[in-house]
Amino acid sequence: MVIKSVNLETVCGITSKLPENKLPEIAFAGKSNVGKSSLINGLMNRKSLARTSSQPGKTQTINYYNINNEMYFVDLPGYGYATANEKVKAQWGKMIEDYLHQSKKIRAIFLLIDIRHAPSENDRIMYDWILDRGYKPIIIATKSDKIKRSQLTKQIQLIRDTLDVVDDTIVIPFSALSKQGREDIYDLLDQLLSEEVS
Repeated sequence: MVIKSVNLETVCGITSKLPENKLPEIAFAGKSNVGKSSLINGLMNRKSLARTSSQPGKTQTINYYNINNEMYFVDLPGYGYATANEKVKAQWGKMIEDYLHQSKKIRAIFLLIDIRHAPSENDRIMYDWILDRGYKPIIIATKSDKIKRSQLTKQIQLIRDTLDVVDDTIVIPFSALSKQGREDIYDLLDQLLSEEVS
């Protein structure tokens, strides 16, 4: 996949109506500090279109990036940020649930998990939530440059076991630094687009 054009087209807040897009949507979900913006920027070949922040939990909107006029990357609010108050947490949860429930164009959901740690309770809830909506999440194991190569297999197995993933779930280790995993994700996106056309 070659990214030729990127445009932040729609930003939806708590009270916004979700757009009825004609193009397929690829959603990105993950904890507040898991490296979601870094992944999206890395895939889009942009340094800072998706805002990264030293303050986790900065994404409080659903952001739709039009990619090549072929698909949307949909950046969902980060969940599980410890210092956010309960009302804010509930709002983020509702936004994510509304999106999963209402969008008719979701073709894949990437669930980001920090490869260094076992998935959290919030990660497990999100994984089950996505399954309950009828989707099979693709797991992106972020920050793979932070562990030794010899630990990769063990950490991926830890993610699979903790989430109790369904068989043949795809898990892709990704590093925003080295770009490890980016080509694998591009291949998946190409596959999804070709299925859309056929």
